[in-house]
Amino acid sequence: MAQETMEGINPTRMELLKLKDREKLAVKGHSLLKEKRDALIKEFFDILDRVKGSRSKVEEILKEAYSDLTKVQVDMGDLSVQRASLSVKESVEVEIDSRSIMGVVVPIMDSEIKERTLVDRGYSFLDTSAKLDETAKKFEEAISLIIELGEVEKTIYLLAAEIESTKRRVNALEHIMIPKLQNSVKSIETRLQEMERENFVRLKIIKSKIEVED
Repeated sequence: MAQETMEGINPTRMELLKLKDREKLAVKGHSLLKEKRDALIKEFFDILDRVKGSRSKVEEILKEAYSDLTKVQVDMGDLSVQRASLSVKESVEVEIDSRSIMGVVVPIMDSEIKERTLVDRGYSFLDTSAKLDETAKKFEEAISLIIELGEVEKTIYLLAAEIESTKRRVNALEHIMIPKLQNSVKSIETRLQEMERENFVRLKIIKSKIEVED
């Protein structure tokens, strides 16, 4: 199978020098991209461990919160629980910033969720039970964890996309661009050697003719 070379090249020494420079740059770029890929993969798996931990925490706290809510509904009645829920502030303020991981811009999410007292939540002391306070606290904790999980999972998604893109570029350089440049360099070197031999033979023939004429 014929080895692929760069298209549109001329077998000249100037072209040879240019190709050798391009080959050096491609090899250096390949090395840097491999380092970036490896660093991204390490970061990816480090954060992936956080995702697993965060997801487990969210699932656990939500399971406890919904279990407690069922008990509160039995104890207080659905209507009382609904009235209490209407007194609670529904919105949560979340500030979104960003940071860079090996050139990948990922989000930083900061929520203004603080531990609330019964007064902060707004429902009545008289119509509610202490169990409702515990349940509300668990749901507030779950919201905070869900926001954190959203940040981490988005980071994982962005890193995975960049890893895939970097892998493609590494493979393109390793299996296509660098081999083509190397083959082209060899091809020009071979052609230049052939041309030198041809010139040498021509010069010998010319020299022989001159000597015969003399």
